Amino acid sequence: MTQNAVKDRPRVRLKPKANARGLRHGFPWVYANDIVTDRRTRKIAAGALAVLEDDKRTPIALVAVNPESKIMCRVLDRDIDAQLTVDWFETRLSRALALRACLFDTHYYRLVHAEADGFPGVIIDRFGDACVIQPNAAWAEAHLDVLIDALVKVTGVTTVLKNASGRTRGLEGLDDLSLILRGAAPDAPLPVPMNGATYMADLTGGQKTGLFYDQRPNHAFAAGLVHSGAHVLDMFSHVGGFGLAMLAGGAKHALCVDGSAPALELATQGADASGFADRFQTRQGDAFGVLTQLGEEGAQFDVVICDPPAFAPSRQALDAGLRAYERIARLAAPLVKPGGYLGLCSCSHAADLGRFRDASSRGIGRAGRQAQLIHTGFAGPDHPQLPQLAESGYLKAVFYRL
Repeated sequence: MTQNAVKDRPRVRLKPKANARGLRHGFPWVYANDIVTDRRTRKIAAGALAVLEDDKRTPIALVAVNPESKIMCRVLDRDIDAQLTVDWFETRLSRALALRACLFDTHYYRLVHAEADGFPGVIIDRFGDACVIQPNAAWAEAHLDVLIDALVKVTGVTTVLKNASGRTRGLEGLDDLSLILRGAAPDAPLPVPMNGATYMADLTGGQKTGLFYDQRPNHAFAAGLVHSGAHVLDMFSHVGGFGLAMLAGGAKHALCVDGSAPALELATQGADASGFADRFQTRQGDAFGVLTQLGEEGAQFDVVICDPPAFAPSRQALDAGLRAYERIARLAAPLVKPGGYLGLCSCSHAADLGRFRDASSRGIGRAGRQAQLIHTGFAGPDHPQLPQLAESGYLKAVFYRL
């Protein structure tokens, strides 16, 4: 981009009551109702770059604009003259890679965690020589080619896949077409080593990018709770996240429950690859129904973990979501042996830690159990939080001794 083109970038202006100070102090989003919108502003192409100004026309930041989205502007750079060249992407990717290189001795982690890594709306998970990218914002879709060029150069990966699933892309007005961007897609699930177990990641047909790295430290904490004779239950297990980790920690037997048959098949493959096949069992079904059935059967476990999908994906769904979290705790608590442990998780950013913990504690109390809260966990450090953006701290895990 020429210097003249940079100077000709469109300008978008905040309304007088908008929080310009918060944006100057690091908040990365500007909502549509905080922008002065006119015919010119509404004609800005989705993903185009613009200069954000306060109500007095003082520049604040370089932003990506999407008139189709409620998040109309995403802050990209404090330098309003910045150009999104390969060098720009390489600098940020190198910074992200340096953090992960300090944290892990193998290349299995979240490489880019959206705003916290300077890439608003972009997720990149790494699986050895392959990366799966979710460009969930229009600006990233518009600059995808240069982003991938930089990604390959910085990491040396040979395969890059685009995952276009999920509701976020729809909110940005983007398509749901997943693609192979570099190399060839794996012809089988990839083995991923974590916490002493082997997990199987389906990069093309699995949920999201194929595996959830965010629970890694919580898996490890749960594994530390088990003893050699422990029987454990992993509800909403997906590909065996908590169950396999607890088997690696020495549990005698793990039952993994999920509604998805393909996810449970991957969990079984992971158990086989880890050498746990004789101590591993699955049950497919609705979690609420299975918890009820297990209670009726008089089943008892030393550790029970419930890691459901987001019951409160928005503020509008918060009340119903909190009731669902309370119900899960009420149904799960009776399955825990006296002196055993119950782990409850939430990935709903709309339900903050306090409300989620209160709902979980109410459910345990309604089940007639006494509890000690012994640990609170969050996403791993490869999922850093942007301090100014509460939504980036979405994952919570509370562990109780009953």
